[in-house]
Amino acid sequence: MQMFQLLNVNDIISIFMVLFAIIDITGSLPIIIDIKNKVGEINEFQVTWVSFALMLSFLFIGESLLHMFGVDISSFAIAGAFVIFLIALEMVLGIEIFHNQNISGASIVPLAFPLIAGAGSMTTLLSLKAQYATINIVIALMLNMLIIYVVLRLAGFFEKILGPTGIYILRKMFGIILIAISVKLFTANTGIELVSH
Repeated sequence: MQMFQLLNVNDIISIFMVLFAIIDITGSLPIIIDIKNKVGEINEFQVTWVSFALMLSFLFIGESLLHMFGVDISSFAIAGAFVIFLIALEMVLGIEIFHNQNISGASIVPLAFPLIAGAGSMTTLLSLKAQYATINIVIALMLNMLIIYVVLRLAGFFEKILGPTGIYILRKMFGIILIAISVKLFTANTGIELVSH
């Protein structure tokens, strides 16, 4: 009963918007379509379920689990940055790095992790936990999972609308953006400062 007293619609909306922006499932569409074309089909339910399980687990035991393995959040984020960088290289250069991906494997890596349940979303969850009631975070996370499932289901529809040329352009463009994200994630967690002129 006390848990339900902590329910706050405004908090749920705020958390939902933060997670939606961090996960950015719509921005990942070119990658999803690319993986779908490579492996044939994506198990949308498995991607959604594994992503939800990873993020929910991390919400409750993430920090303790990382400490148990002697890994801090920064190291975890850097590992995620490397995986994102490799995915981006595939997109920009048209090379294959993730070999022999079967349908099940592609649903977990790189879709569920690190694209959806990545270092950014997981560290964000820990930050939100310090601010909001856990029940509100869980509900907002479930709502995001619903959006993710719908977007994954409609990936083929978006592919038809964009066409081969649109997909090719988006693939290259988002590949470069992903490289930038991976570099930012890497530098932010290593203390390296990039000099801008």
